[in-house]
Amino acid sequence: MARSPLEVYRSGVTLTRRRIVIARVIAVVADATQFGLLPLFAEGGASVLNDVLDLVVGVTLSALLGWHWAFLPAFLAELVPVVDLVPTWTIAVLIVTRGGPAAGGASAPILASRSRPGGSRA
Repeated sequence: MARSPLEVYRSGVTLTRRRIVIARVIAVVADATQFGLLPLFAEGGASVLNDVLDLVVGVTLSALLGWHWAFLPAFLAELVPVVDLVPTWTIAVLIVTRGGPAAGGASAPILASRSRPGGSRA
Protein backbone atom coordinates (compact mmCIF):
# COMPACT_ATOMS: atom_id res chain seq x y z
CA MET A 1 0.00 0.00 0.00
CA ALA A 2 1.41 3.40 -0.99
CA ARG A 3 2.00 5.87 1.79
CA SER A 4 1.10 9.53 1.41
CA PRO A 5 3.91 12.11 1.51
CA LEU A 6 2.48 13.29 4.85
CA GLU A 7 3.07 9.87 6.41
CA VAL A 8 6.64 9.71 5.04
CA TYR A 9 7.57 13.11 6.50
CA ARG A 10 6.11 12.29 9.89
CA SER A 11 8.47 9.29 10.32
CA GLY A 12 5.84 7.06 11.87
CA VAL A 13 4.77 9.62 14.50
CA THR A 14 1.02 9.84 14.98
CA LEU A 15 -0.02 13.45 15.41
CA THR A 16 -2.44 13.94 18.24
CA ARG A 17 -4.00 17.17 19.41
CA ARG A 18 -1.77 17.02 22.52
CA ARG A 19 1.47 16.67 20.48
CA ILE A 20 0.40 19.57 18.25
CA VAL A 21 -0.36 21.86 21.20
CA ILE A 22 2.92 20.99 22.97
CA ALA A 23 4.93 21.58 19.76
CA ARG A 24 3.24 24.93 19.13
CA VAL A 25 3.87 26.08 22.70
CA ILE A 26 7.55 25.05 22.49
CA ALA A 27 7.97 26.90 19.17
CA VAL A 28 6.30 30.09 20.42
CA VAL A 29 8.27 30.07 23.68
CA ALA A 30 11.56 29.50 21.82
CA ASP A 31 10.88 32.33 19.37
CA ALA A 32 9.69 34.67 22.15
CA THR A 33 12.78 33.84 24.21
CA GLN A 34 15.08 34.71 21.32
CA PHE A 35 13.22 37.96 20.72
CA GLY A 36 12.74 38.90 24.38
CA LEU A 37 16.31 38.16 25.40
CA LEU A 38 17.79 39.82 22.32
CA PRO A 39 21.14 40.81 23.88
CA LEU A 40 21.90 37.15 24.67
CA PHE A 41 20.92 35.94 21.18
CA ALA A 42 22.00 38.95 19.07
CA GLU A 43 25.04 37.22 17.60
CA GLY A 44 22.94 34.69 15.65
CA GLY A 45 25.03 31.66 14.68
CA ALA A 46 27.96 32.89 16.79
CA SER A 47 25.97 32.80 20.03
CA VAL A 48 26.40 29.57 21.96
CA LEU A 49 23.10 30.10 23.80
CA ASN A 50 21.30 30.57 20.48
CA ASP A 51 22.84 27.41 19.05
CA VAL A 52 21.96 25.32 22.09
CA LEU A 53 18.37 26.62 22.15
CA ASP A 54 17.90 25.96 18.42
CA LEU A 55 19.40 22.48 18.64
CA VAL A 56 17.19 21.53 21.60
CA VAL A 57 14.08 22.97 19.94
CA GLY A 58 14.81 21.27 16.61
CA VAL A 59 15.37 17.87 18.20
CA THR A 60 12.32 18.23 20.45
CA LEU A 61 10.02 19.28 17.61
CA SER A 62 11.27 16.45 15.42
CA ALA A 63 10.65 13.98 18.25
CA LEU A 64 7.14 15.32 18.81
CA LEU A 65 6.05 15.73 15.20
CA GLY A 66 8.42 13.55 13.21
CA TRP A 67 10.87 14.86 10.62
CA HIS A 68 9.53 17.45 8.18
CA TRP A 69 11.37 19.53 5.59
CA ALA A 70 9.97 22.74 7.13
CA PHE A 71 12.35 22.29 10.06
CA LEU A 72 15.47 22.56 7.87
CA PRO A 73 15.02 26.17 6.65
CA ALA A 74 13.84 27.15 10.13
CA PHE A 75 17.04 25.79 11.66
CA LEU A 76 19.26 27.41 9.01
CA ALA A 77 17.48 30.77 9.37
CA GLU A 78 18.13 30.67 13.11
CA LEU A 79 21.88 30.67 12.41
CA VAL A 80 21.76 34.01 10.55
CA PRO A 81 22.02 37.16 12.69
CA VAL A 82 18.86 39.34 12.66
CA VAL A 83 16.97 36.70 10.63
CA ASP A 84 16.85 34.62 13.81
CA LEU A 85 14.40 37.21 15.21
CA VAL A 86 11.76 36.02 12.73
CA PRO A 87 9.52 33.41 14.42
CA THR A 88 10.82 30.60 12.19
CA TRP A 89 10.12 27.78 14.65
CA THR A 90 6.51 28.91 15.03
CA ILE A 91 6.08 29.15 11.27
CA ALA A 92 7.63 25.72 10.73
CA VAL A 93 5.40 24.08 13.34
CA LEU A 94 2.30 25.71 11.85
CA ILE A 95 3.29 24.35 8.44
CA VAL A 96 3.89 20.86 9.81
CA THR A 97 0.67 20.76 11.85
CA ARG A 98 -1.65 22.54 9.43
CA GLY A 99 -3.56 19.31 8.74
CA GLY A 100 -4.40 18.78 12.42
CA PRO A 101 -4.35 15.46 14.25
CA ALA A 102 -3.99 12.32 12.17
CA ALA A 103 -7.17 10.44 11.38
CA GLY A 104 -7.67 7.69 13.90
CA GLY A 105 -5.25 9.24 16.40
CA ALA A 106 -6.11 9.05 20.07
CA SER A 107 -7.17 12.69 20.20
CA ALA A 108 -8.53 13.01 16.67
CA PRO A 109 -11.84 14.85 16.46
CA ILE A 110 -14.88 12.74 15.67
CA LEU A 111 -16.83 14.03 12.70
CA ALA A 112 -20.54 13.26 12.70
CA SER A 113 -21.85 12.03 9.37
CA ARG A 114 -25.02 13.59 8.06
CA SER A 115 -27.93 11.48 6.99
CA ARG A 116 -29.67 12.28 3.74
CA PRO A 117 -33.40 12.07 3.43
CA GLY A 118 -34.29 8.48 2.61
CA GLY A 119 -31.77 6.93 5.02
CA SER A 120 -28.58 7.15 2.90
CA ARG A 121 -25.45 8.68 4.42
CA ALA A 122 -23.46 11.56 2.95
